[in-house]
Amino acid sequence: MRIQKFLATVLALGVLCPVISTLAKEKLRTPAQRFGGDIKQAESPSFRRHIVPLASKLGCSGRECHGSFQGRGGFQLSLFGYDFKKDHTAITNDKKDDIRVDLEHPEKSLFIVKPTKQVKHKGGEIYEEGSWEHNLMLKWIQQGAKIDVKETGEFGRLELFPKEIVFKKAGESIQIKVLAHWADGTVEDVTEFTRFRTNDESVAEVHEGGLVESKSKGDTHIVAFYDNGVSPVPVMLPISEKIARNYPKVSTRTKVDELVVDKLRKIGVLPSDVCTDAEFLRRASLDVTGTLPTPAEVKKFLADKNPNKRAKKIDELLKSPGYAAWWTTKLCDITGNNSRNNNDRNFRNELTQQWYDWIYARIRNNVPYDKMIEGMVMATSRTGPDQSYSDFALEMGSYLRKENPVDFATRPDLPQYWARRNMRKPEEKALGFAYSFLGVRIQCAQCHKHPFDQWTQQDFNQFQAFFTPITFGGKSSKDGSPNYRTVEAEIAKAVGYDRKTGSTKSRRDMYAEVKRRVAEGEVAPWQELYVRNTSYKNLSKAQLAKLKKRNPKYAGRVITPKVLGGEEEMLEKHADPRRPLMDWLRDPQNPYFAHAFVNRLWANYFGRGIVAPADDMNLANPPSNRALLDYLAKGFIQSGYNMRWLHAEILKSDTYQRSWKPNETNKLDEKNFSRMVLRRLPAEVVADAISMATSSGSRLTGYAESDERLIGWKMGINYGGRGNTAQYALGVFGKPLRETNCDCERSNDPTLLQTIFTRNDPAMLGMIDSYSKKQSSWIGELRGIYGSSRQKAVARGEAERLQRAINSISLRMKKLNANQPKRPAKDDPIALKKYLAARKSYAAQRQRLVQQEKSLRRKLTAGRKPPNRDNPGRGALPTDIKPKLDELITEVFLRTVSRYPTPEERANAKADIEAAKDPVDGLREVLWAMLNTKEFMVNH
Repeated sequence: MRIQKFLATVLALGVLCPVISTLAKEKLRTPAQRFGGDIKQAESPSFRRHIVPLASKLGCSGRECHGSFQGRGGFQLSLFGYDFKKDHTAITNDKKDDIRVDLEHPEKSLFIVKPTKQVKHKGGEIYEEGSWEHNLMLKWIQQGAKIDVKETGEFGRLELFPKEIVFKKAGESIQIKVLAHWADGTVEDVTEFTRFRTNDESVAEVHEGGLVESKSKGDTHIVAFYDNGVSPVPVMLPISEKIARNYPKVSTRTKVDELVVDKLRKIGVLPSDVCTDAEFLRRASLDVTGTLPTPAEVKKFLADKNPNKRAKKIDELLKSPGYAAWWTTKLCDITGNNSRNNNDRNFRNELTQQWYDWIYARIRNNVPYDKMIEGMVMATSRTGPDQSYSDFALEMGSYLRKENPVDFATRPDLPQYWARRNMRKPEEKALGFAYSFLGVRIQCAQCHKHPFDQWTQQDFNQFQAFFTPITFGGKSSKDGSPNYRTVEAEIAKAVGYDRKTGSTKSRRDMYAEVKRRVAEGEVAPWQELYVRNTSYKNLSKAQLAKLKKRNPKYAGRVITPKVLGGEEEMLEKHADPRRPLMDWLRDPQNPYFAHAFVNRLWANYFGRGIVAPADDMNLANPPSNRALLDYLAKGFIQSGYNMRWLHAEILKSDTYQRSWKPNETNKLDEKNFSRMVLRRLPAEVVADAISMATSSGSRLTGYAESDERLIGWKMGINYGGRGNTAQYALGVFGKPLRETNCDCERSNDPTLLQTIFTRNDPAMLGMIDSYSKKQSSWIGELRGIYGSSRQKAVARGEAERLQRAINSISLRMKKLNANQPKRPAKDDPIALKKYLAARKSYAAQRQRLVQQEKSLRRKLTAGRKPPNRDNPGRGALPTDIKPKLDELITEVFLRTVSRYPTPEERANAKADIEAAKDPVDGLREVLWAMLNTKEFMVNH
């Protein structure tokens, strides 16, 4: 005990050093030594420090036993032993015939006799009678079965020895020792109280007492769980003998490369060579801008002899509209921008576009990440405390009015983030906030202690308390001034709409009138985001009842908010409860905010985060390279949260520019970034790539800046609807719906349906073969230039078919006009009503026929004037394609895989084209084949 007292004194003074830790490791007695042998000589056990952890380790408070929601045998413990008061009550609150703790006869307590199987126990024998575990439990009851949570004080941290385990061969074993540091300075050896798990049992296995056994080559972590402590230990068995001094010299141009190679040196993995210029250009263009490089860009980049051309290209890409568009889409994924979740039924699509435009403007202008997030976190609908509801409504309408609309992106904040339908309850806001800005999944802590982190249900409730006052809806006014309800009621009265009894027509009239008012710049009803009064002291009974109804967990007392892993906050000090949250996010010591963004960025570029999954940053899921993650996060903060700096720091490293081709040591490596892992293109990017590779020459040039790009806002608004080819393609390739708090919503896994789509879906084939004046594909364009007599005959046949269809429509129009309804006498209301219905039907049929005829005539006109590659729709051109064949084959490869064909590929393509009945048909088949290659569908 003297060594414990000495350590307690030193640690209380804050004097921590390796010598003390080593001394503690060597001298502290184990639980078996402290509680084994003669029970009279055993130490006095603590309920929190010993009883609860032992019950957890033995499985008593696990999911399969008494920790389940229904408990077992009428006995329930908190899952993983996080609720000490609840567990103590469950253990000591005896029933008449079920004395779990018998203070008069401790040895007869069910808490003792069942685990030793002296009486029937479904869980079997948990420990032997006379063992140190038995002594521990028995002595606790002998000494009164007291709860000593307050006396014990707060838990500090876990310390594990060794700090890192490097095995020499498979089958070797090493013992982990675990020390618990308590806030009062006490240090204990708690190895035998600790639960362990391995993050990869194929690499290393951990036995119950902390004995780690090497299984195969690779690296992973062993994680220790005790009380509120979760601590990992890196474990590895080198892949090769090329470690430490045997490791060859590898160039490390950047700090990123240095930190990556430091890890590779430990595990005996050599990095792949740097990729080719063509691979780099395609990879960086797709990753940064979501866009394929054009054939002209590829030619220019490959011909450039400047040794700094890669760095220059990265800077160029980071200033392009494609970069802003693609990374806006990524942030819209994370923050949940989806029109179907928008609370405003009148302007869902418009508000969703505003959300996209707001983020886009900030990424394009490189606004610091923390300032952009502050605009979301601290948003309110009214732009000032003195703004009246009428002025607020006019401001909201000003962004959507017909004449001179104001650009929403100039607004300082973004209320839409908090206005989602899946962000109504405080717990939903807490979960969404943690996911979007912290990369943390805290769902488990809603009901019980998080199984892989330090968060308890109390932690969740205190974190959730920040979001209780944040409200979206119709705010009432005390002075009788206009508000959402009064304005809405005024419009409803004007159009004759009653919410309870109103018809569908009257409801539509209501919506139409709201939209008309907004378009004309008049006051319309807008719900608003605002912060309610956070003080509950002066609430009436009716107000308390309303609060209870809105938040069933409210128990008549105010829960003091506390940031995750931080200090409690008294909200009375802040006008807005989100201010301490935002200050906490910006704190350089915050372990999540900067790290989460860095990790997600890295995951985009490598297909895997330094922490994987990228949105699950918990203590039991440590980074594969902690030094690398910490360096990038620290640099990101020091740069002023400069997003372009972070992108460039990663992109300009050799680590990012490595080849996908493996060597003998790294062929199985997917988490230490020794090579580039093949990644299927994201849904929007692959759909755009197909469209770009098949588009006409004139359209290809401006494709990167086109508003029609699927990486833009349009699919964020309309995705999920029916009948849209682009939406279907995005669904096939795994675009996220943005409805849940999980990065897993986006799927980049290959499926059979994707293969079917790219091989024979009509939409896919239509993109290759489209042939019209305005929207010809590249192949359609070539048909106009090099079309054969057979193709012209086909075109003539198509023209005849179109003309017949037009003639048929003309005939139907004559019949319709001849039979149009006649107006009846005015004094016959029934006949008049029938006439109006018939007239409406007639008008609809006539309009439909007119539109069909216009569409057919456009196609007929386009077919008569085949587009010219250089000057669409003008004159005839040579039809001999053979002199251009090599050039066209090259363009197929540049359009699809962004490189020149090899001699063998060129020869094969030429042979296929010559074997076709028509050269353009043969070229079309080559393009189709390249679109279906793995090289096109993945980024490498």
